Amino acid sequence: MNLTDIKSMTLDEIKEQFAKEGQPSYRAVQVYHWLSRGVSDFSQMSDLPGVFREKLAAENYIAGAEIERKFCSRLDDTVKYLFRMNDGQLVESVLMHYLHGWTICISSQIGCKMGCEFCATGKSGFSRDLTPSEMLSQIQSAERDTGTRISNVVLMGMGEPLDNYENVVRFLELVSSDEGMNIGMRHISLSTCGLVDRIYQLAEKKYQLTLSVSLHAPNDAIRSRLMPVNNRWNVEKLLEACRAYIKSTGRRITFEYAMIDGLNDSVQCARELAGKLKGMLCHVNLIPVNAVKGFPCRRSRPAAVQQFVKTLAGGGINATVRRTLGADIDASCGQLRRRYEEEVANVENLQ
Repeated sequence: MNLTDIKSMTLDEIKEQFAKEGQPSYRAVQVYHWLSRGVSDFSQMSDLPGVFREKLAAENYIAGAEIERKFCSRLDDTVKYLFRMNDGQLVESVLMHYLHGWTICISSQIGCKMGCEFCATGKSGFSRDLTPSEMLSQIQSAERDTGTRISNVVLMGMGEPLDNYENVVRFLELVSSDEGMNIGMRHISLSTCGLVDRIYQLAEKKYQLTLSVSLHAPNDAIRSRLMPVNNRWNVEKLLEACRAYIKSTGRRITFEYAMIDGLNDSVQCARELAGKLKGMLCHVNLIPVNAVKGFPCRRSRPAAVQQFVKTLAGGGINATVRRTLGADIDASCGQLRRRYEEEVANVENLQ
């Protein structure tokens, strides 16, 4: 018998299902509240009759994210998690502390299909999409582990969120639900490498989240070298979609730009980028690139980064340099899972 992923259901869907079984509406509300609080077993739903809990367990399952490994930074409050899903697959999340509260960066897929050169996740291949419940579980497990209230969510971990579009949209509806975790859309950021068709679809939703677009280059010659997706949707088509998104939602877009020494960090690149973004409601987030096995690169020198910021500002584009958090625990996603799997493989080879 196939079990139902009940934590991926909306409150209305649970109400509808329970009504078919003769259960009152308030039972659905009780179950939904328990699921939103991150319970791992139906037996924990203490205000439900025992017989009903047994029936729920026989027909449904509760997705979880069990902590496989955890690393706490000695430099700041950053915590990196390697979570094990119900089927044994591993995903990463990073919990970060800012002045405005706790932010968690979660994964939306196990692995990634996009193949960006500087991304550790893509080097490990793709396994499957994460369900809405598995995305929720990353937040709930981190909250339970640390005893903190997470107020901001970033979909910028393993995977391309818009490649898992339907599940991510449902996750957004669930996590922002007033009856659920109640994390408002304005406290959610979604990152994409530039799936143009999905950007147009997302624009139609008119969500008030922050869209972050991984640009990383001012032109096709450099971007195609770094990101295979550019061969399908080039910089011009991507920026057209971004302008349409801004017009539809009224929200500012953030462009992520990994600073790579000698490749995309020149004054000429900054001037070209400023020209491409002129007049757009946007912000550029400059990121010191992380070293990744298989991609020989170095992060830009501090002087080059500051000159890049200055040049963008001269062209009317606001830019900031991302604060580095958890540098001592490989806090960029993909590195921990890959290292863990390599360690397991080495142990198995020795046996």
